Amino acid sequence: MAGHTLIDAHLAALARRLPARAVDELADGLTETYARHLARGFDPTAAARAAIAEFGHPDQIITAFTRQAPGRRTALALLATGPGFAACWGPSLILGHAWTWPIPTPVALAFGLALLAVVAALVTAATSRHSYSRTQLAAPGAIGLVLLDTAVLAAVLLAAPTLVWPMALAIPASLARIGLTARTFPRLLAR
Repeated sequence: MAGHTLIDAHLAALARRLPARAVDELADGLTETYARHLARGFDPTAAARAAIAEFGHPDQIITAFTRQAPGRRTALALLATGPGFAACWGPSLILGHAWTWPIPTPVALAFGLALLAVVAALVTAATSRHSYSRTQLAAPGAIGLVLLDTAVLAAVLLAAPTLVWPMALAIPASLARIGLTARTFPRLLAR
């Protein structure tokens, strides 16, 4: 740690709620700021207090990190595009008479429940304001969304008796979302 009990306590409070790599970066900056104040003639306790004041209270720091968390940003983007995908797939499934496709009812039910779980994970990640750990729910949400897109594409290709014109929009949209979402996995899965 940084060498003063106040700074150590500050970093420990952050370490309980932020990823280790973020705390390591903050520790470096806080240590440099502490050293700068010591060099200006502050006593150790005054230097520690001044450095902590510059960085802010742990709750302020955690809120700032949470707002900028990759998971939160990804979840917001995926949720924002959701209505557009519903507008593509809804007519595709209705005009394609999806209820007549040879898909077992338990499979269709599992798909619906999985979709609800994915949306719940993404909403939880997107609405997090003070909990960095909640933003990490975007990772399973994004992975689930890719799996659901893949499943609906497979269902269309394997079970749909005919392709209907709205699928000309829905299929490429899902393929694009799979590719773009998969690109976020390294950021979402980094701890």
